[in-house]
Amino acid sequence: MFDDFYGFTGRPFQLTPDPAFYFESLSHRKALSYLGYGLAQGEGFIVITGEVGAGKSTLVAHLMNTVDSARLTATQIVTSKLDGAEIVHVVARAFGIRTPGHDKASALSAIELFLHEEARHGRRALLVVDEAQNLAIEALEELRMLSNFQLGAQPLLQILLLGQPEFRQTIQLHPSLEQLRQRVIAAHHLDALESREVEPYVRHRLACVGWNGDPEFDERVFAELYTASGGVPRRINQIANRLLLLGAVDRSHRLDGAMLSQVLAELTGDGAFALGSPADALVLPGLRGEAPAPAPAPAPTPTILPAAVSAPVETPPVLAAAAAAPATLPEALGGELAKRDEQIAELQQAVLELAETAEGSGLLQPEAHRIDIEALHQRIAALEARVIEQENTIRHTLTMLIEWVEAGTDRAAA
Repeated sequence: MFDDFYGFTGRPFQLTPDPAFYFESLSHRKALSYLGYGLAQGEGFIVITGEVGAGKSTLVAHLMNTVDSARLTATQIVTSKLDGAEIVHVVARAFGIRTPGHDKASALSAIELFLHEEARHGRRALLVVDEAQNLAIEALEELRMLSNFQLGAQPLLQILLLGQPEFRQTIQLHPSLEQLRQRVIAAHHLDALESREVEPYVRHRLACVGWNGDPEFDERVFAELYTASGGVPRRINQIANRLLLLGAVDRSHRLDGAMLSQVLAELTGDGAFALGSPADALVLPGLRGEAPAPAPAPAPTPTILPAAVSAPVETPPVLAAAAAAPATLPEALGGELAKRDEQIAELQQAVLELAETAEGSGLLQPEAHRIDIEALHQRIAALEARVIEQENTIRHTLTMLIEWVEAGTDRAAA
């Protein structure tokens, strides 16, 4: 609608990645330098992380447009929660490899044969793995094994991993990934735009669709746009789309701060947008992008175990609530998170009551008392870790739902 009103040749603020709109911010320029250095090495892993909507996929799409396909065979996969065997078959299909069987060994042999053929024709292979934070540790280990394929002394496969901030913590801290860490030759965290970059970013994307100064922007719009978006490009696009739409509806050729405030109020009221820092991008109230806590070691079963401790934590029925009543999703999430907090509080109270009972009755010797208390603390930590993992899964699902809705997908399909 606003495209025709303002005479644009396309949609300047679409939410899907498009290398034609690539904007080189300071952080993107650094990331591109690291990518260039990593590709020049021709081996190992390159890791790029960033917030949801920071522009990782657009950056890689821009990079793919600049490589020489005669010298580099590149393919990209977007992962879900894949295990070790599944990732091998996904990689094979991404390179167009037809495996003779459905077992992992056959797929590995076919991949190795393909990489050898590419090397004999003077081409290196690059695998881009998007949403790498979804991969199981076993899948990351399989990727590391694929990167070990060589022809003589020549590495045959290089891997670029793109992930959200929690993936950086996984790479840095997980004890099972030491060998993969040693194979990372370049890494960069893609930051949000700086405040002074928001105006050039908006004008750049408008210029890509033939903007000739209509509409005009009040200068305060850009400062307020940065505050509302945290500098995250996709959030800027989301707001700018609605602002242009409001301008077209009002038949206005100048967009000011009052119109932006109206748009922000509508977005917040819709429940699809929360103002805040880049870390809060596209996260509904009550959900945050925390990295999953490492699972604690199995604990011995204590001799006294209150019923509250043994009760399982139920998975929140968020997807069912979203399908049944999308408009009430924030309320459904708030209720489930409140239940989670009550359960954790009950567990903590159980620990205190057990300690007081043991001390008062003399049922436990000091050493047994200490073991029981430690075991309960470990159970609580395990439950909290499960809850954090559930929240991350919910956050990822909600992000995709929001993107589908903003991209124009009808509600039934979303």
